[in-house]
Amino acid sequence: MITEKDSHLPDISKTKSSDISLPIDKVGMSNIEMPLKLNVNSESYFVPSSLTATVNLIDPDAKGIHMSRIYRSARDLFTDNPLSVDLIKNFLNTIDSSQGDLSDSSYLELNFKIPLKRKALITDDWGWRQYPVRIIAEKKKDNIFIYFTSTVKYSSTCPCSAALARQLVAENFEKNYEGPVTSESFKAWLLKESSINATPHAQRSDAKFTVQLSNSIPEINFESLIELVEKALGTPVQTLVKRADEQEFARLNGTQLMFCEDAGRKLKAAFEKEKDIMDYRVRVDHYESLHAHDATSTVIKGVPGGLKA
Repeated sequence: MITEKDSHLPDISKTKSSDISLPIDKVGMSNIEMPLKLNVNSESYFVPSSLTATVNLIDPDAKGIHMSRIYRSARDLFTDNPLSVDLIKNFLNTIDSSQGDLSDSSYLELNFKIPLKRKALITDDWGWRQYPVRIIAEKKKDNIFIYFTSTVKYSSTCPCSAALARQLVAENFEKNYEGPVTSESFKAWLLKESSINATPHAQRSDAKFTVQLSNSIPEINFESLIELVEKALGTPVQTLVKRADEQEFARLNGTQLMFCEDAGRKLKAAFEKEKDIMDYRVRVDHYESLHAHDATSTVIKGVPGGLKA
């Protein structure tokens, strides 16, 4: 809003032309501190975020844009309304039109963490996880593109290492087992620490995924996108665990062995089934305990002109 006092102040963006007549692809503000309202499973949270908002400057002679209009739009829209696809589209249209004839495209980037409750695997307990989120949205003339990025941490147990460990355990049994082979005696032998003389290596791993969301969906279901990845992998990291939960985690790791290639294929298969995901890119990194380097794989949908590997 321009006050009567403001109207008497000089505005060189209107009264002075640019010394060099050229358009600008993106101009605006970055690292704006902005609280975001999130609706997750009927609960509302305010979380801190870092916001970048820009427009293009198509008038080659204009000295600059009206940055305060961008900030005011961000403050008013994101403070008063829960984050949604419709809100993002409204913001892009608002900051574009706020510049008059100076702009016809706009850009938004949001970085924040979303807190989600996570139930224990077996016991009746739970804990908090915070997932990093980046939302990038861009309006190019009349088209709007919205991308959601997050990272899921999980455990990966090496299939090759598991096979080698099983062979050593079998050789240990053949060499050191004594007495009749009955179910009770064999169970007693297995429960001895000296019997299981090798275990496969496992490591904490990351799945960083970017999806292009359909503009037809009004809401961003943060939890469902993250759960889609966690369920496809089967071994997401846990919060509070008791012995029963830790044993179940060990069982999940033992029954869902995976190379980085396996993890990539699991996620590709999961994303291919989602009709509201127009494009995707997933990179998995296994931070190996065997090597000093990491194992990595990337999968994409393969949309022409879309996300690249």
